[in-house]
Amino acid sequence: MVKGNASTTKVHYKGKEDDFIVFVEDVDTFKKWLNDKSIPMAHFISTYKVFVTHRQGNQGQYDGASHATLDNEFGTHTDDEVIKKILEAGNLQESEFPERSNSTNDSKQGSIINGQPGTR
Repeated sequence: MVKGNASTTKVHYKGKEDDFIVFVEDVDTFKKWLNDKSIPMAHFISTYKVFVTHRQGNQGQYDGASHATLDNEFGTHTDDEVIKKILEAGNLQESEFPERSNSTNDSKQGSIINGQPGTR
């Protein structure tokens, strides 16, 4: 079975105490927004959520940033304001995940009980 190509684009912001991530869905619109703030962020943001990586840079486990974490870093926990600051000051990072192929289940899992497939 062939899985399709996947890509992800995020903006990474290295803060004083933690690293923050915002996911971008439309890179071209994001780049236009950097020069034209009249474009709504909803046109290119993947989700209105700020993630933290617990000082793991742009790697590691992504957890939703708490209000306290955002207040400590940005002086606010208002999503629009925080996301805007991250987008303006962060670094755009694009990742491609190549197509991959998986074999079918060679072990032919299933339940065979008393010589009868599929019965229990």
